[in-house]
Amino acid sequence: MDRYVCNICGYVYDPADGDPDAGVPAGTSFAQLPAGWVCPLCGVPKEDFTKEA
Repeated sequence: MDRYVCNICGYVYDPADGDPDAGVPAGTSFAQLPAGWVCPLCGVPKEDFTKEA
C-alpha cells in the first residue's frame, strides 16, 4: 500500500501504522480513510496529501 505525505506539514500517512489516535487501524489504505479524516499534525483534509514517490 502507498504512503501519502501532507503537503502542508510533511506528515506521512503509512497504512502499515494507520492512525490509532483517530481510530484508524493498521492496514487501512489511504483511500479507505474516513471522509472526515484530517492530518493529525496540522488538521488539513485528505485532499492536501500526495502519494509518496
